[in-house]
Amino acid sequence: MRWLKGLIMAIILLAVLLIGILFAVNNQQALPLNLIWIELPAASLSVWLLASLAVGVFLGMLAMSGVYLRLRTLLTRAQRHNQQQRKELDKLRIQEMKELP
Repeated sequence: MRWLKGLIMAIILLAVLLIGILFAVNNQQALPLNLIWIELPAASLSVWLLASLAVGVFLGMLAMSGVYLRLRTLLTRAQRHNQQQRKELDKLRIQEMKELP
């Protein structure tokens, strides 16, 4: 089953790679990017689009890092509490076994 998952992932990766290559080949027009306060040098459309995608992914990850860290802290705290509860339960079970005649 693991090999099937690997094969499917390889096919998907290959398809995405081919689509990316086709995208880059079909968008070779050089365009300067004019932001309101600065004009960036001319580069192909595919470079600007892929760069904006990369910047957006990075900013999204940066924005979600606070939420991730908060949830990770809550999970660690809940796991610690769960471990304490299990120890207490095991202690009570052993105590109950000792009290039986």
